[in-house]
Amino acid sequence: MEYPYYKNSERAAAMIRGKSSRLAGSLFEQLIDQACHWYMEQGIAVIEKTPEPMRPISKPNRAGQFQACYIKQAQPDYKGSLQGGRTIVMEAKHTDHTRIAFDRVSGEQQRQLEAYHNMGAIAVVLVSFGMQYFFCIPWTVWRDMKAHFGRKYIKAEDVSVFRVPIQGGRLDFVSAIYENDVTSE
Repeated sequence: MEYPYYKNSERAAAMIRGKSSRLAGSLFEQLIDQACHWYMEQGIAVIEKTPEPMRPISKPNRAGQFQACYIKQAQPDYKGSLQGGRTIVMEAKHTDHTRIAFDRVSGEQQRQLEAYHNMGAIAVVLVSFGMQYFFCIPWTVWRDMKAHFGRKYIKAEDVSVFRVPIQGGRLDFVSAIYENDVTSE
């Protein structure tokens, strides 16, 4: 005998997991934003969040809320320049699992990271594993994941050399970029 509430409870559990994961992803982006703000204050870098490509389809209500639709696929999450003028492009990905798959970076994001890389920019994928371990993975390592690791996903231990230090309570991905010589990729 099958009980219908099991299906509802499984659906509710999946909804809770999804909401929790989105919240953690948002928190990860807030940590990146704080680091970017600090870098700008220190004159180290100017890196900004890329706005989502969307078009409003309704007028804002009294609270300023409106409905919108995406007009094209998302671009990499962050773009900017390091001191000295070097362009940097970053995609941020969070997972609550022990591994993260190659295809978490969309096709359009892959194309743009590759294009920026080919133009000499620093292109990286910032990864959070459970909001405990953070990594700044060069685009070429992410792109060639199958060749490097024999599979199309990575675990934290696979990319430990790209670990992002936490300095003064903030993610220090720029130090990780220079320490791992990502600038010459």
